[in-house]
Amino acid sequence: MKCTDLAARIGKLTTPHGSFETPAFIPVIHPVKQQLSPSFLKSLGFECIITNAYITFKYYGEKAQKQGIHRIVNYDGPIMTDSGGYQVLEYGKVNVTPSTMAQFELDIGSDIPVPLDKPTGYGLPYNTAKSYVEETISNIDETIKVIKSNNGAGTNYDDNNNGLDVDNSLSSKGELWTGTIQGAEHFDLVRYSSSILDKKGFSFFAIGSPVELMEAYEFSILAQLIEATKSSIPNKPIHLFGAGHPLTIPLAVALGCDTFDSASYILYAKANRYMSSSGTLRLEDLSYLPCCCPVCSHFTVKELNDEETNSRTINLAKHNLFILKQEMAAVKQAIYDGRLWEYILQKARSHPKLMDAIHTMKNFDYIQQNTPIFKHKAIYLFEPLDQFRPELVNFRKMLINNYRSPPNTDSLLLYPDQGIRPFYSSSILKKLSNSYPDASICLYNPFFGLIPVEISDIYPASHNIFIKNFDEYSPRDYPQFLKLINSFLKKNDKFRSIHIIANKFMKGLIPYIKTVEETEVKIEDFRGFNLK
Repeated sequence: MKCTDLAARIGKLTTPHGSFETPAFIPVIHPVKQQLSPSFLKSLGFECIITNAYITFKYYGEKAQKQGIHRIVNYDGPIMTDSGGYQVLEYGKVNVTPSTMAQFELDIGSDIPVPLDKPTGYGLPYNTAKSYVEETISNIDETIKVIKSNNGAGTNYDDNNNGLDVDNSLSSKGELWTGTIQGAEHFDLVRYSSSILDKKGFSFFAIGSPVELMEAYEFSILAQLIEATKSSIPNKPIHLFGAGHPLTIPLAVALGCDTFDSASYILYAKANRYMSSSGTLRLEDLSYLPCCCPVCSHFTVKELNDEETNSRTINLAKHNLFILKQEMAAVKQAIYDGRLWEYILQKARSHPKLMDAIHTMKNFDYIQQNTPIFKHKAIYLFEPLDQFRPELVNFRKMLINNYRSPPNTDSLLLYPDQGIRPFYSSSILKKLSNSYPDASICLYNPFFGLIPVEISDIYPASHNIFIKNFDEYSPRDYPQFLKLINSFLKKNDKFRSIHIIANKFMKGLIPYIKTVEETEVKIEDFRGFNLK
């Protein structure tokens, strides 16, 4: 992997027909009716496509087996094939067996084949969903038998240090078989499905049945669905079926999904829906085209609306692809810059249900575990939600678990953080040290909690910029601050006195600070406090 942030990572997947960088959006193309050519998709930088093996089987049959899927769709890069799960979700069943589809996908040379599964969908009763999970696992067992009968030795195509955690042991010709995870909103079924498929040898996985969740904007449930999967298979690459919305992709990447597929670009275009970085718009509702892609630079809104239906659909589809390409590039740059938290919060303000998802994911432990402990750029802190960003959660854990105040101090001085960086070499610290020679000095701010001056130069204590007008929020909006300071005082219980230079924020919290009975607490108003 090149770099990580939150649970996202920039890496590479390698297949028999080439490798591609992740996170990656994989456009869906119809194997028979192609309104946009695969070569056009490749020219935009989409390095992998997905097509439907079931439709290919029904329409081309032996011809596809002889020529291969790459000649059928005229694309020479990696191709992922769906085996008919979408048709099962739509129509209830398909007239083909899992073993027949598995052999067909091998015969046509799919780079990333998907076993025939039984999608759970959304809103099913628990027992029905469980039966679908079991049926999917049974289908996958049939698929594995076919794979093993086609040579079974497998080839490891992931020989690059930047690759994801893929060993390709479940393969006959180097293809990357996909373990399809079902269960939807029944998260224990998701965890069960994930762990079973992991034990069966899959090294690439796909989360099935999220489309209805995304269409209903149930992003909080989607976040829990991804978390349930990642908790079972934390390091393996994960595909998210049907994710093709510019608001969904950044959230899914931050939660740890590596690849996505969708036909949204053409489906939205057929419905006259125009993608933007903050959502989708109806073309007839626009007065301007807020984009500089080749399509939007060539047409006015009126000209695009006046086009013949098929031509307008193709041009809208091209625009939508440019937006999706732009979104993937923006997400990857945010990962590279260590600013994915800031980026997904910007996106979350486009829709209240996206913000619900952020509040859901803020306590996911695996996100803290995967965030780098050091970044090259300062973090930005704007609002109470930022107290939960992984860098600060990790800092507070380090402070409670590892820090102990100097042995020669019996008092604690709490001084408001005013954003002076680096504080350890400031004139204010020198004056505080002279005035309180026997005190352990800590800065306090609502995002971090406490910052002992001895470690005020480490990341991120000295690598942040925060708003100064947080007084408009109630102190109770920062529960992590109070939790931290009480844990800190419990761990460092030797202080006989605590001197608090209190600003407005601290004054609101003082009644809730817990100290031992023998500790003397002195409070001084920051506005009247003068350093000599």
